[in-house]
Amino acid sequence: MMNKIFINREPVELYKLLKFEALVASGGEAKMVIDEGLVNVNGALEMRKRRKMMSGDTFEFNAEHYCLVLETE
Repeated sequence: MMNKIFINREPVELYKLLKFEALVASGGEAKMVIDEGLVNVNGALEMRKRRKMMSGDTFEFNAEHYCLVLETE
C-alpha cells in the first residue's frame, strides 16, 4: 500500500519530510536514518539528506511506502 503525503510547495528536502510527517522524532534523527542507509527514494538507496523531493517522487522507510502529491488550490 502506498501512503500519500500532500505537499503545498516543491521541492522539499528529504530529511524534512521524515521529520514533518513524524516518521522520526527530530531532524537530527532523520539525518541519521538517511546516513545509515534506511531510506530508498524512487526505488534506490538515498544517502543525501537534503535531496530535493518533488511531486510524484516515492520513498520507502521502515517498511512503509510513500508518494508525494502536490496539493492544488
